[in-house]
Amino acid sequence: MSKRITNQHPTRPSASRVRAAVVAAGLGASMVLGAGAAFASGTSGAAGTAVLAASTTAHSVAQQATAQSKAADAAKKAEAKKAADAKKKAEAKKKAAKKKASSWERPVKKYTLSASYGTGGARWAAKHSGQDFAVPTGTRVDAANTGTVVKAGPNGGGDGPAYGNAVVIKHSNGKYTQYAHLSKVNVKVGQHVKTGQKIALSGNTGNSSGPHLHFEIRTSPNYGSSLNPVSYLRTVHVSI
Repeated sequence: MSKRITNQHPTRPSASRVRAAVVAAGLGASMVLGAGAAFASGTSGAAGTAVLAASTTAHSVAQQATAQSKAADAAKKAEAKKAADAKKKAEAKKKAAKKKASSWERPVKKYTLSASYGTGGARWAAKHSGQDFAVPTGTRVDAANTGTVVKAGPNGGGDGPAYGNAVVIKHSNGKYTQYAHLSKVNVKVGQHVKTGQKIALSGNTGNSSGPHLHFEIRTSPNYGSSLNPVSYLRTVHVSI
């Protein structure tokens, strides 16, 4: 009877088993590497997101600061313009007031010229000393120029009964104006009046042939110093 011969060498793994082990090892390595890459990728993404967020915030703050700066500049410019306009307006108002104070105007607005300066006749002891404006009784009489009242009241304000109720005003250029035959006097001696201010109402008092305003330009407050009122008013750019 023959003996079975036993193989003394260890059993070698089959080729298929070797290949399976290699594939498994490779898969494991891939999984480990993939996990590491994913972790690294995740860490890098979070840091990038934080940097991007910080950059966006900084940009937004910068934009807001720029907008606020522009708004502040605009407000400052608007305030400066407002102040400049107010100053300009105040200066214009002051200039207009000064111009009005130095300007002259007619003593009445609507009228018909009657007796003129220098006219002679039985009505006057001497030639006519002023310009008459025929107006209804009660017509508003205005100061022809800014000045101070030096005479006011009956008896011609001191010039005599022929003038009836009268007012005399002294002006800054040394001239005087007189308003006579008034029905009412609205000012008193010492009062400061402005160009165009109401000083009286016209009437028919004193030596008068009918309702009218007798107007004189004088070189003194008293009778006998009169100038031709029409000619004088032309020199101050007022035509009658």
